[in-house]
Amino acid sequence: MRLYLLIGALCATIGSAFAAETPFQNFITVRDGQLMDGDQPFRFISFNIPNLLLVEDNLPFTELNAWRLPDRFEIADGLATVRQLGGTVVRTYAISAQRADAPEVPSCVVGPGKFNEEAFRSLDLALQAANEQNIRLIIPLVNNWIWMGGRGEYAGWRGKTKDDFWTDPQLIADFEKTIQFVLTRTNTLTGVRYCDDKAVLCWETGNELASPPEWTREIAAYIKSLDHNHLVMDGFDRGIRPEVLAMPDVDIVTTHHYPSLRTKKTFAELIRANAEKTKGKKAYIVGEFGFVGTQQMEDAMKAIEDSSAAGGLLWSLRFRDRDGGFYWHSEPDGANLYKAFHWPASALGDAYDEKNLMAITRSNAFAIRGLPVPPIPAPDAPTLLPITDAGAISWQGSVNAAGYQVERAANPDGEWEIIATNVDEAAVQYRPLFADKNVPAGKWFYRVRAQNESGISAPSNIVGPVGVINDAFVDELADFSKIDSRQGDWKIADRDCRKAKEDAYRAAGNVGDELVYQLPTSIKDFRVFAFFTNNVSAPEFSVSDDGKTFHEVAAQNKMYFAGEGDYGYWKPVLYHAEKIDSGKFLKITLAGEAQISRVEISHEAEKIK
Repeated sequence: MRLYLLIGALCATIGSAFAAETPFQNFITVRDGQLMDGDQPFRFISFNIPNLLLVEDNLPFTELNAWRLPDRFEIADGLATVRQLGGTVVRTYAISAQRADAPEVPSCVVGPGKFNEEAFRSLDLALQAANEQNIRLIIPLVNNWIWMGGRGEYAGWRGKTKDDFWTDPQLIADFEKTIQFVLTRTNTLTGVRYCDDKAVLCWETGNELASPPEWTREIAAYIKSLDHNHLVMDGFDRGIRPEVLAMPDVDIVTTHHYPSLRTKKTFAELIRANAEKTKGKKAYIVGEFGFVGTQQMEDAMKAIEDSSAAGGLLWSLRFRDRDGGFYWHSEPDGANLYKAFHWPASALGDAYDEKNLMAITRSNAFAIRGLPVPPIPAPDAPTLLPITDAGAISWQGSVNAAGYQVERAANPDGEWEIIATNVDEAAVQYRPLFADKNVPAGKWFYRVRAQNESGISAPSNIVGPVGVINDAFVDELADFSKIDSRQGDWKIADRDCRKAKEDAYRAAGNVGDELVYQLPTSIKDFRVFAFFTNNVSAPEFSVSDDGKTFHEVAAQNKMYFAGEGDYGYWKPVLYHAEKIDSGKFLKITLAGEAQISRVEISHEAEKIK
């Protein structure tokens, strides 16, 4: 008898000691092709959250590593967001494997039978938070693709090809070591083994696997030998395989749906056909669907609800960033249009109808559970982050917050002045959320409140005193409204955002094109953020007292380029000049093709009258 049989029995025994620590009453089971929570059908409309275990979207302009592990705030925000949207299930991305070409990625599996404890603590945290938020997790165990490392990495560690992963005994044994480690791991935060955690809906053999049935049969049986509590989902996503419908150790099958030239059928038609094939045989989950218009997405949700399908998961949701705002992800296969969704939706998502789609999704998520759609609750208080510059204020936002009210006072006891309302945390990407412009010189305290249609939150923590000597002018180049004058063929670029570190708007120009800014007081310093698609050609910077006669200012520069990566990143260069102390006009003249991403100009603050 293999050792894993003994391990599986031990796992089941230990689990009973922790049964009282989870809010879930039952493991999800399957009966006659239907998912069950106790004696009740378990159905859902919800989301994939690819960053739940590993963030690939940490893209501030000066950051060289896009990868980092999520923290407690971020994971809790993602799961609480899903709960407010009516979802009860989240599908994570696959257990990551270390890529040879990306040693900076904090991956879960770093070699055959070798594991990164720090990375697995993110999964510990996700399971703890899932229990707190009453969310079940679908966890794929390996990836078919390279993005966060997958079967190709397992093969590479042994000097073999990625297709050997399906048949080579050594590679299968290596993968089984990972499965054993995951399923029998004890959560460092809860003391519960993963195989005993009711927050796990099922283990998925992998993400979008091209696996042959024989491999699926062996891996599903291995999972079941270790874990007698949880269901197994076949990670093959390209259709329903008759061989798998006959496998006793596979409980759930899945399909993924995106625009395809291979079929003229709609998502809804495909989902209904798949549900008929699986009815009474296996539970069926639509594991991913997206990159189509709102009507087709709504039709797909209705097809899930009206058929025997257990549920469906939209691709995809990104949660809030611990440093303020949201994480962003423009989808490479999304026709240079679709981005990962945020909640609440914002005007920046109008191009792909985010507001309407999210409202429809919320309605269907409650409807498939047989529940009325509840009102959106007022948000909790946000957390104001440390402030070193009144022109760069950020906060950790609140679930359900449609906007934020910023308040300022001369002392922490008040009187508080409202200096901004309805500030949209999705309006900028990886930037400070708010600049207190025209603030008088002095020392100031700040606080923030979250607001939506149901009310306004209590105030955040207070931060201060913040010393102000100079005032801040900031232009995100969403349009040309803040520019005094321009020459040349400037255009606002709003596509290829991933290549520009997700910056949604940039001013694109070419050699000789000029932008001129006018400030009310003398310029002290400036910073200009630029992207170069090919060669770097440093712009010329000059200042003027009258807007007519300019003299050049020497600017330092630093490139923040770590290579093109998987997305073909452009070269980001930050230009800055200090101690200028002259001129009220700043002119930027391009020396070649470039996109200006953001302009910050510090100028003398007015005195308190």
